[in-house]
Amino acid sequence: MGEVWLERAFGLAVVGLLAGACASSPPAPERVAAAPAAPAVAPAPSPPAPPPLPEAFESADFVVTFARPGDTAESLAARYLGDAAKAWMVEDYTGARAFASGDKVVIPRRPWNPSGVSAEGYQIVPILCYHGLGEQAKGRLVLAVSSFREQMRYLKANGYRIVSLREFVEWSRLGRQLPQRSVVLTFDDGYKSFKQYAYPVLKELGFTATLFVYTDYVGAGRNALSWADLKALAADGFDVEAHSKTHGDLRRAAGEADAQYLRRIEAELAQPQDIFQRNLGRRSDIIAYPYGSWDESLLPKAKEYGYVAGFSVRRQGNASFVRPLAGNRSQIYAEMGIEDFVRNLNVYQQESLKEPLK
Repeated sequence: MGEVWLERAFGLAVVGLLAGACASSPPAPERVAAAPAAPAVAPAPSPPAPPPLPEAFESADFVVTFARPGDTAESLAARYLGDAAKAWMVEDYTGARAFASGDKVVIPRRPWNPSGVSAEGYQIVPILCYHGLGEQAKGRLVLAVSSFREQMRYLKANGYRIVSLREFVEWSRLGRQLPQRSVVLTFDDGYKSFKQYAYPVLKELGFTATLFVYTDYVGAGRNALSWADLKALAADGFDVEAHSKTHGDLRRAAGEADAQYLRRIEAELAQPQDIFQRNLGRRSDIIAYPYGSWDESLLPKAKEYGYVAGFSVRRQGNASFVRPLAGNRSQIYAEMGIEDFVRNLNVYQQESLKEPLK
């Protein structure tokens, strides 16, 4: 009995201890000191904004830019080449006359193909030859002023560029580049109708021309231009050149003796030089052969008397490699309609210069 009592007393003691343990609070956890707060760090400064891109990237040879709203070849040429008349450089290089806003445009500052020759062909410059003009057409060589006006306006409307004969001669020496659609205008003999009819049309359109005059005719009558007329035209930007002294055929005639021919050719080629010097203050170094007639023996004579270029009336254009004293001009006749006129305006000869693959 004593053992039972002891077991019960031990059990009650254990129960009391467990109950006391459950009733008391657990020991508080050991407090850990908080880490000190990190000092505030100022944000890194933003990098400076890059400078704005330039309006154009320029070198000695090219300008690369982006078109503004409404830009044309003329406005870009005025802005970057200093001359709106150089718009042809923008047109010929880019193949465009107007541009959308933001278009990239490459503008050449220098000639890039003075010869006009490419692997696909070569440039041709038509030189047109006129004679007289009148209110009405008369024969083949007096063109109605209405037809002349229509032809000139066609050139303007279709993007042809009228260049001077001297610019053409310089191009044929590879001394300059010409617009791809270049045309030269010439007028033979020295008729007063040029001043009356052609001059107003040309000035209205901003065109120039060369007058070939034979000196015996100048001032010879009411239908002929005077030296005063020619001097005024030269001062106004028109070129005046020689067409011989008498308008005689410059080729040696059958049976003409050597001495006789030499005297005649000297009069026809040398005397105009002196007359030009007296009346215009300069000599003529370009000649249009009367009737367009020449032969191989004439060319050295023309060169001997100071002519650097000479022209026939062979209906054909001129490449940059044309022989200097054997240039071509296309006569424009009174009966030609506008379709016939346009046939004289070929400005490119397609001809592959690539060597065929073997």
